[in-house]
Amino acid sequence: MLDPRANPELIGHEDAAAALERAARADRLHHAWLIAGPEGVGKATLAYRFARFLLAGRPDATPLLHVPAESSVFRRIAAAAHADLLTIEAGTLQGDRKRSDVINVDAARLIPGFFALTAAEGGWRVVVVDGAELMNPAAANAILKVLEEPPPRAVLLLVSSTPGRLLPTIRSRTRRLDLHPLPDATLHPIIAEWLPGMAEAERHALARLSGGSLGRALQLAESGGPAVHAMVEDALQAPTPVRVMQIADRLAADRNGASFGLFFTLLRRGLAEASADAARGTTAPGWVSARPLADWAGLWDRLGRLAEETERLNLDRKQAVLTGLSWLRPDSA
Repeated sequence: MLDPRANPELIGHEDAAAALERAARADRLHHAWLIAGPEGVGKATLAYRFARFLLAGRPDATPLLHVPAESSVFRRIAAAAHADLLTIEAGTLQGDRKRSDVINVDAARLIPGFFALTAAEGGWRVVVVDGAELMNPAAANAILKVLEEPPPRAVLLLVSSTPGRLLPTIRSRTRRLDLHPLPDATLHPIIAEWLPGMAEAERHALARLSGGSLGRALQLAESGGPAVHAMVEDALQAPTPVRVMQIADRLAADRNGASFGLFFTLLRRGLAEASADAARGTTAPGWVSARPLADWAGLWDRLGRLAEETERLNLDRKQAVLTGLSWLRPDSA
């Protein structure tokens, strides 16, 4: 899948793109936008698309916010080489201490300094903070002055999958755009285009598992999503000892651990969805009635800790699967 900064296509989200274009063309552009929504639906793609549109001089073109891939602005943004665009993300300015789960204060302090500069090309200056929820408290506080006293012709684009983790003072000073999961009618043909060799039934399974996220669908495909989901379904239906061993062997054979992590993610999702259905009194799988709902909630938490510790401590994945599946048996409660 293309890096968002180099992706010329925006799948869906026409209303959000239209809102950004209208604001830019009417010269009433808010100085800070919070682009929110589930992972993989196109938030960063939209942010970079809007950045290109502004830095290219707001060209008249269709589709919305379109800048041709052959243009100089497009190519420089794709190469992270445009002087009037700054990207902040986890790991920025952390060198050998790079972490994938935090944006620190040193990175955030680049933003006011960047906005204090004169635009190199005489137009706008744009900052994209990808994964804004990863700002630690010091980093979040470092950008408040920019939000309170915005410089002219400068736009801050905060991209977040969990906007509730942002400071209320940040949320209140940004204009929010929510991107929603893609409908099946949009998602299915795109999956077919990206994965033409996959069977139709598997593509439908991917769409269902992805929750309307193209990015998640492609990640699931790389990790054998439909096959892993079938293993999860078997695991929840009181499988035989032979089937349990087959599942453990297959997941342990995946050297990079992607299938292992996906299995536990989907397993916990299955527990959560079935428990929620049972709590609402709607149709739920028969295996849910084998335990009180509170037990399933506790098991959801235990499975999460087991998967996390196995990966963090480099423990035996096969044994972790066997242990987790043993907890699913009614006699293990």
